[in-house]
This record gives sequence, C-alpha cells and structure tokens, in this order.
Amino acid sequence: MYLQKMFTCSRLLARPNALQTFRRAASQGKNPSSFPFLTLHAVRQWSNVPFFTVPLARAHGKSFAHRSELRQAKRIVVKLGSAVVTRGDECGLALGRLASIVEQVAVLQNQGREMMIVTSGAVAFGKQRLRHEILLSQSVRQALHSGQNQLKDMALPVLEARACAAAGQSGLMALYEAMFTQYSTCTAQILVTNLDFHDDQKRRNLNSTLHELLRMNIVPIINTNDAVVPPPEPNSDLQGVISIKDNDSLAARLAVEMRADLLIALSDVEGLYDSPPGSDDAKLLDTFYPGDQHSITYGTKSRVGIGGMEAKVKAALWALQGGTSVVIANGTHPKVTGHVITDIVEGKKLGTFFSEVKPAGPTVEQQTEMARSAGRTLASLEPEQRSDIICAFADLLTERKGEILSANKKDMEHAASTGRLSPALLNRLSLSSSKLNSLSIGLRQIAVSSQDSVGRVLRRTRVANNLELEQITVPIGVLLVIFESRPDCLPQVSALAIASGNALLLKGGKEAANTNRIMHELAQEALSIHGVKDAIQLVSTREEVEDLCRLEKMIDLIIPRGSSQLVRDIQRAAKGIPVLGHSEGICHVYVDHEASIDKAIKIIRDSKCDYPAACNAMETLLVHRDLLRTPVFDQIIDMLRTEQVKIHAGPKFASYLTFSPSEVKSLRTEYGDLECCIEVVDSMQEAVDHIHKYGSSHTDVIVTENEETAEQFLQQLDSACVFWNASSRFADGYRFGLGAEVGISTARIHARGPVGLEGLLTTKWVLRGEGHTAADFSEQGTMTYLHENLPVAQLLPGRRTTS
Repeated sequence: MYLQKMFTCSRLLARPNALQTFRRAASQGKNPSSFPFLTLHAVRQWSNVPFFTVPLARAHGKSFAHRSELRQAKRIVVKLGSAVVTRGDECGLALGRLASIVEQVAVLQNQGREMMIVTSGAVAFGKQRLRHEILLSQSVRQALHSGQNQLKDMALPVLEARACAAAGQSGLMALYEAMFTQYSTCTAQILVTNLDFHDDQKRRNLNSTLHELLRMNIVPIINTNDAVVPPPEPNSDLQGVISIKDNDSLAARLAVEMRADLLIALSDVEGLYDSPPGSDDAKLLDTFYPGDQHSITYGTKSRVGIGGMEAKVKAALWALQGGTSVVIANGTHPKVTGHVITDIVEGKKLGTFFSEVKPAGPTVEQQTEMARSAGRTLASLEPEQRSDIICAFADLLTERKGEILSANKKDMEHAASTGRLSPALLNRLSLSSSKLNSLSIGLRQIAVSSQDSVGRVLRRTRVANNLELEQITVPIGVLLVIFESRPDCLPQVSALAIASGNALLLKGGKEAANTNRIMHELAQEALSIHGVKDAIQLVSTREEVEDLCRLEKMIDLIIPRGSSQLVRDIQRAAKGIPVLGHSEGICHVYVDHEASIDKAIKIIRDSKCDYPAACNAMETLLVHRDLLRTPVFDQIIDMLRTEQVKIHAGPKFASYLTFSPSEVKSLRTEYGDLECCIEVVDSMQEAVDHIHKYGSSHTDVIVTENEETAEQFLQQLDSACVFWNASSRFADGYRFGLGAEVGISTARIHARGPVGLEGLLTTKWVLRGEGHTAADFSEQGTMTYLHENLPVAQLLPGRRTTS
C-alpha cells in the first residue's frame, strides 16, 4: 500500500522548526502523535471556524432508520464521483464545485464530526496536465519545422489512464491542501488498491492510520492508486466482502471497515430512480429498502468513471448491511451543490436514503398519488353526491362528539404538561361541544354551496359555425394544507376540498395529533359513502414541512394555516409550488375627524380585543390629528387601558406627548396580543399612504360619518379587505357567508381575501367542433370567425369534466 501523509495546517507550519521536526521524526519511523503540537486538542484550536461539539454518541452496528436521525452521524464518509469532481469536458477539475464541497466538509469537521473523503479526479487532472505538456512540446517542434500555420492541425494522442493518474495525483492533493488550508483544516492523502484489503496486515495498518488521523482531527483523503491498480475483475466478490472495483466499492468498504455512521455518495444524478433517468415514467426514490432491487431498471453509467448506478446501489446495500447508512445524491446541481452535504446531514430530503426499516404505512409520495387518483373520481361525482359526503361528515362531528373531545383532552393535557404552547395557542387547540356544533353548521353551509361549483360554465362563445367554446370551473388538483394547533381547521378544509373536488394532503401540528387522527378518520368514513376514501390524506410520518414543499411535481397548491413565521418559512421553501396565504396580518383602523365616538370605540375594541391573536385583529390605530387632546381621543385611550392593551407610540404621535408610551420599534409589526401601535395622521390621504407603506394588504378600516371620505378610502386602498364603519374581525370566510375558509390571501392574483370554495377552483377551456382546422380560417380558407357570446348554461351530467 502506497501511503503518503500531507499535513496542511498553516499554524502548524508556522511553529519554529515544526516542519523540520516532523520530517525528521517521520524519517525515523516515530509516531507523529507523540508530539504535543499534534494533539487533538491543539488541532481543534487551529480552526478559524467557531468550534462546537455536537452530542454524537451512537453504538455502531445498526444503520439509521430515518433521515432525521442522520443529525446524530459522528463519522461520515463523503464519496465524490468522477462526474462531480471533473468538468464537463472531462479534462480538468470543477474548481467551484470542489470548493463548495470542501467548505461543507470543513464546517462539519468543526462541528466535532469525523470526516473522510473518497475522491476521484486524478485521471482528469492528469489528463489536463499531460495534454498541456504534449501540446506545448508539439507546438515547439512544429514551430521550428513547419511554421505556425500548421499548429491548428495537431492531433493529440490518446492518453493512458494510469499515466494520467500518476501525473494528476499530486496536483489533485495539492488542490485539496490549498482549499482546506482556508479553513485551517489538516488533510492527509492515502492511496489504496484492492490488494491492500486482501492482506490482513495491510488492512490493520490502514485501519490504524485512519483512526490515528481522525483522532488528530485530520481529514483523510482516500483514492484508489490508479497508477498501478489492475483492471477490475467481474463478479469477484467473495464470502460477503465487496472487492474494490471503483470508488463506490472503495467508499463502501472503507465506511464499513471504519464503522462510519453515514456514507454520502455524490454523483451527477438526483439519486436512485425506478427506471433510467430521463425516461417518461422514471420516478426518484426518496427511500430505498433492501429487497426492492427487482423493481429497479438501471440505465447507462455516468459520462466519466468506471462505475454506474447499479454499482452504487450494490455498494450502498453492502455498506447498509454493515451498519452504515447511505445517501446517494446529486453533487453537480448548481442550486444545491453549495449545501448538499450539510443538508443531508441535517436530515433534509435530498437524493435517495437507504434504510433497512420499511415504514408500516404508505410514504408521503404514495399518499399524494392515492389522493390525486381518488380526487379525480371525487371531481367526477355529481354535485349531490359531494354534498352527501359533506353532510355525512357534519353528522359524524356531532354523533361522535365524545370520541373527538376525548382525543382533544389528551392533546390538551400533553400540551399543558410540556408547557410549550402559549395561552393563545392552547385556546386554539381546545375543542368544545359548542365548537363542534358550529363546525357542523358551517359544513352544511358548504354542502349547500357546493351544488354548482365544479363544472359550472362561466362563458360560452360561438367561435364559428358548429365550433363552440366553453370556460368551465374545475378543481385545482392536489392541495397541501399545513396547519398549527388548529384541529377545527381539518374538517373545514376537508369540506371545502370535497365541495371543490380537490384532493387534499393534510399536515397538522404534532400537538393536535390525537384530535387530527380522529377527525381524519371521520372524514374518510364520510368519503367512503361514494368510494373516494383516499381523496383526503393525513401525513403522519416524520416528514419535515420543508421536504413536503419540494414535491412540486405532485402538489398543485400549498395553503399554510398558522403563525406568520410558518407562512414565511413555507413561502421560502416552496420554490416550485404556489402558496396561498399571507405572511402577516398588519391591520389598521383609521379614525377620521368626522367619526362617531360610539362607533369608533366599539369598532376599535372589537378589532383589537375580541381575538388579539387572529390575523384580522387590529395592530395599528391611526388617529386624525384634530382628535388629539379631545374627549374623543381620551375615551379611546381609556377604553384601551381598561382592556389592558399595551400601547406603543408611533414617531409622530410621540412628538405630541411630553410623557409618551414606549416608542414603537417598527411601524410594520404584527403583535398578535393585547398590544397595538397608535400613530397620528393629518388626513385620510395620509392614512392611505401610511397603510400602503406599512400595511400587509390584509384588512383595513375607516371610521367616519363622511360618505365621500369613506368612498375615497375604499377606492384608493388596495388591501384584500377594506371596511367602512365595521370591525376588521369581519374578514373571515364564515362571516362572509362562504361557509368556511382555507385562509386569507393577500396575493394579487387568483383568490384574494377570505378564500372559500370559489378560491379552490380554476378553469379550463372546452372546444367542441366538427373537424375544424386553423387553416379553414386563413385567407385561402372557407370559414370566418364569429366570436358570438352565447347564454351561459350549466353542463349536462354526461358532459361534466375534471381537471
């Protein structure tokens, strides 16, 4: 075995005579760890990245069962495939990609983990160097004998891979050395061949060397010695031991030998597919289990390297059997390369995770497919059938009230014992008999309104003779609704999904797990009436919200129901899926100088104090300047104090006061509690400008007796809900007569304001002709466009369509 150690710590080399001392000791065969400046403690202090130790204690021997457990990985092997390390022209290294990988490894190393790299790239780097040398040599000779005009006709010889590896190995290591030096991280190079694993003494030496390097917080960089390695022998695995045929098998063998917790194999594909990537039906497998090999069809190997996906799977399963968890992921994608390794270690859903533990129920991907299939059947039902389902669900809410309240009691007791929920969230979590009755009434309202929802004709046009066009309503598809501490949200959203013919994926907070489970069971029981039980699915697996937001090919719309932070997080995570909702509810009440004092006090009290945590509660009170130092203003302040509302003064309001309340930190604040900001404006127009600048386009109110002023306010303000002499708390689907709502949207397109049944529908165009072609309407054609508007009539049952 060829062994070369290269220590690359700038501070080590900066010590007086340190390098000379180390070289002298190494030549004498002494153990470098005997030197005090090479102890683990000293090496860890060299890092310029803040060091903290992750609590990583795990008995090796059994792989992790779930991705979330990967955070516990202590010893990690990162395998870099040839396609990851090399450029697209296969001649030279992808330096930017390599630099980001080095940074991630250094970050994990400084968290207290033990990192090892199995790398390719020596052949590609050597090919670049040798081609350059040959080209330079040929150009000099031809310049002397033939002139410069023949340089372009030079042909490069085919380079032998072993020679390229010999020429590139030192340069590759020097590059790693330079990159890791930027993070004050030491590296060491180890070259191995298959024979080194067949010899017990060499295996023990290799094992000892690697353990010693890891003990000193050094990153070993391992590669096959391609300058001398013999060609791989097919089917040479013996007695359950994988032979070293490529860097995939090398990484797996090392991971098991070193009892690594995790092997991350980076390649140029997203992970493992059930058929060759690029084929029409290819699906990326999030998790792969031993025994699933029969369901996989492998494609060709990558553009470089000697392995392929089949070799990767074989190596991964061998490592898994040895107790090492494995993830195969894409290390070349420009959008994820900069954080692919750290994301995998954090448990995020990237690539394919190999697990020995198969879950009892369906995966979230399978649940989504089941929901979509049943959702299409749901959309094709008659309106009366969908209405029957909703009414049955409403009946079950009252008939099985005892089961629901019993489950909710368990959730409440658990939440109270942990103390993690605020009083406002505990209130949301709680269900009562009266709440269930109200839910049942709301569901029946939805059932009535669902009669003419799906398949409703919005527009009919006679394009030409015997050519008619219709625009009809259809479901959006698959909805993902994520909600916190709101078990009453589940039946409301489920009823709206049923009425609109949409499939539904529900992800509730774990604090309401028991209540959500019984509610979902009742929803599926009602759906079973017409054989569409699977149209609504409850995600009860350990899926992270961020992972759900990445299912852009399976989910059509995400609707978050919860805190503003939840909504913002989902909006950031869901890059490929539309998100319906609002991140903030900064609602204003403007009290004009011509306002009625009785109406003003009543509206302000209700807007702020009825339910302070609601997104439609008042957060900023705007007062006309002429009301300051008047009995009207004094009565407003007295009422807020009586209601124990904490007041924050806006900058302009504070300037009028000698002793003012605490000045507001930001005029764009959603308090969600008995707190509000008071600011002074000089006119209605200034109030509108203030709301446009600091509001969230949710709900805003004017209190005035001047109709002209009110109408100007209503017309100029572009919030989703704008009210005159009415509380902001009316911004609600139930209060609007929508039956229920899936949320309130402040978006500028599609649904806006409280989103009920109509907001869960989209449209499609249906054209019926008799052999018409576009050429018929050309200058040489025989037909002309009519474009006549026709009376709107509902579709007949036999002509009902779905999305």
